[in-house]
Amino acid sequence: MSKYMTGDEIRKSFIEFFEQKNHKHFESASLIPEDKTLLLTVAGMVPFKAFFLGEKKAPYKRITTYQKCIRTNDLENVGVTPRHHTFFEMLGNFSFGDYFKRESIKWSWEYITEVLKLDKERLYISVHYTDDEAYDIWVKEVGIDPSHMAKLGDDDNWWAAGPIGSCGPCSEIYFDTRNMGPNNEELNLKFGEEGNRYLEIWNLVFTEWNRLEDGSLVPLPEKNIDTGAGLERIASVIQNKENNFETDIFTNITKEIKNLLDIKENTTASKIIADHIRASVFLISDGVMPSNEGRGYILKKLIRRAYGTGATQNEKVFNNGDLFLHKLVDVVVDTMKQAYPELVDKKEMVKEVLKEEEEKFAKTLKSGTELLLEQIKIEKTDKLSSDVTFKLYDTYGFPFELTKLVSDMHGKKVSEEEFNEKLQEQVNRSKNARVVLSDMIKDEFIDDFYKKHGETKFTGYETLVDTATVLSVEKTENGIQLILDKTPFYSAQGGQVSDKGIIYNDKFKASVIEMAKKSDIFMHYIDILEGSVPQVGDIVNLEVDKVFRAGTMRNHTATHILHKAIKEVLGDYVNQAGSLVFDKGLRFDFTYNKALTKEEILKIEKRVNEIIQNNNRVEVTYTTQEEADKMGVIALFGEKYKEIVRVVDIVDYSAELCGGTHCSHTGLVGSFYITSEESKASGVRRINAITAMSAYEQSRENMDYLYDMSQIFKVDQSNLLEQINKNKEELKEKDNEILRLKEKLIDLELNETLKGYEEVNGVKILVKELKVDSEDLKTIADKAKLKLDNVVILFAAKNKENIVFVSTVSENLTKKYKAGEIVKFIATKTGGNGGGRPDFARAGGKDQAKLASSLSETIEFIKAK
Repeated sequence: MSKYMTGDEIRKSFIEFFEQKNHKHFESASLIPEDKTLLLTVAGMVPFKAFFLGEKKAPYKRITTYQKCIRTNDLENVGVTPRHHTFFEMLGNFSFGDYFKRESIKWSWEYITEVLKLDKERLYISVHYTDDEAYDIWVKEVGIDPSHMAKLGDDDNWWAAGPIGSCGPCSEIYFDTRNMGPNNEELNLKFGEEGNRYLEIWNLVFTEWNRLEDGSLVPLPEKNIDTGAGLERIASVIQNKENNFETDIFTNITKEIKNLLDIKENTTASKIIADHIRASVFLISDGVMPSNEGRGYILKKLIRRAYGTGATQNEKVFNNGDLFLHKLVDVVVDTMKQAYPELVDKKEMVKEVLKEEEEKFAKTLKSGTELLLEQIKIEKTDKLSSDVTFKLYDTYGFPFELTKLVSDMHGKKVSEEEFNEKLQEQVNRSKNARVVLSDMIKDEFIDDFYKKHGETKFTGYETLVDTATVLSVEKTENGIQLILDKTPFYSAQGGQVSDKGIIYNDKFKASVIEMAKKSDIFMHYIDILEGSVPQVGDIVNLEVDKVFRAGTMRNHTATHILHKAIKEVLGDYVNQAGSLVFDKGLRFDFTYNKALTKEEILKIEKRVNEIIQNNNRVEVTYTTQEEADKMGVIALFGEKYKEIVRVVDIVDYSAELCGGTHCSHTGLVGSFYITSEESKASGVRRINAITAMSAYEQSRENMDYLYDMSQIFKVDQSNLLEQINKNKEELKEKDNEILRLKEKLIDLELNETLKGYEEVNGVKILVKELKVDSEDLKTIADKAKLKLDNVVILFAAKNKENIVFVSTVSENLTKKYKAGEIVKFIATKTGGNGGGRPDFARAGGKDQAKLASSLSETIEFIKAK
């Protein structure tokens, strides 16, 4: 092949090469990992972590992938260095107890030199200094010149899951980037020394040891291979580009950024935007929405950093809040759709989410700019404090470049070095606070149990009544835990709650209060109702509460219908973002960035009821993940499915991958009623709904409510709305009349009030208690100030238990007489507190008995001024 292979061609050639070596190709997993210890998929091995740890049996001994990944630990280097990214792709081949060092080394060399045709003279290899086996394979069997080899330490060539657990040596393949640009000054650098001349393009991890708590290493029962090669780095080498952003993976994206912002393609700004827009498109497509926590915060930060960077390059973006990021979605999708065709269907949804977040940040950007301008005015020196520049970055998401741009425009210097010091302090704090998560974090009891007994057989699809043998009895925080050889009790997953019911024999009876499932082991948490705790080996009877199960089945089937109906009404790009299915109803979260209209809600509700009335068959089949994808079956992003999947097919309507329990026909759902539609999070909406008798009871309650209302208004139900609107108009007229009368009363009170001022040296002092509603004090005070010049006013009014004070001062007197000081003085005298502006202030007091004396003291306080 040509050395100028495209990114798509490299990706395809890698998969085909390892398929020829009997590897099964797995599509890229979601950026939302199954592993709950990780926020995002940070490496190609993450989707297979359970296989490496032996928690689950790998469906194939050999697997190959290209995996989308996100890392933000080097965010500040993105766009600055040639190689750093937040979103990147990792090419990988994996062995689970099959081949090991010899094959992985030879195949990596074969692919690099015979498929990619990289110059062997420019390739260098590192191994761990203890790994003589790998060294000998490279030198004696592959034929690498020892001068191209280096033995390095733990920091470079040892991989570990954590302080304890699986680990092993690594071998890395490097490409000599001499004559490719900025590293020419390192021509005398020797391989293995610190520097950028030698670019790591491939990492082979030989997982063969288990590190114990005492630090000793014992061999793992199965040796595994985990390799990873960065697609962007390989593309830069193949295409002879000095940095990743000049490869075809990025060029169309940076060209579009240039067109939109009128900037050069390969500036630091264009690289930051190009990287962040790729990451944002993929995160949103995988179901992540901007928020203030977790992975949503990472997405939000990337969007805002990209937008803020664009604002430093274009005055319209900076001054007018022009939006541009959502306009880049098309070019990102066009660039990546060959490998990730799902992006095409989600394109419009991604645009909407990006546009909404841009609009929000454009307003924040304005607020941050106002704060920056205020600080520029306050600063007495010609340099802006690093505390300010870092606060703008950390709190408002201002890129340093943006702060520098605004500061330069106003003649203020900023120190990038000091800013970076602040940034490093934060990084160090994060590192110190970071908990090292071991890949060996797991329930050792469950692990051992699985090895001994295997999985629990679930019979709940076929029956609600069964007998089983007790395999384990444990007392836990959640109650007595039973593990049986089989069970009809469904354990909460996929949004559906656990079954309820009873377990019994002639010695005891217990209610099942909760279920849990881990590594295909079902745990029953029980509450003993009669008799004694069962023992290992006992034969027990199990009965699932059929009424409860029937309710969850109805609502789970209704959830599938609702999912499809939402797509029909709102657009196919809308996706499930969570659900809860229980016996009384359901909750369904979906990606959508605005509130549904009344018409949309009614359309969705009507469509669900139509499918219920059609009484479609609900069929369950089992097939491969690959076949399910070809059939167009809906699979939820973020869910990890086994190779053989369960398809729930509402015939002639929808099909989804699902492990839950369902009705045999949609008609058994009965009816469907949406009780509410609301915001769950930014870009995520929530529908709450009920079915069957719950829906009937709700509709009956609504009808009773309408009947009671019609009796109150003494009209027929059909005329109720008209009567309510009529009453509203009448009330509005009466409210207006009350306001007019109130204005007259205020004017009468004002006329009396104006007679009571005292004049001292040309200043009118008007201090009085008024017998009015405290809410009217400000209105009376404002009117009094308009009618009197050179006036200091304090009015007080009693509430049921407290006192309200209002003070206002003529503008020309505020240097001497300050309203805030006046109300604070009298409030303190009456057991309260308060303050405000020099021209207007409000406060509260508590002791009404002291009001009269406090008013007199306040007059003297004002006179003393």
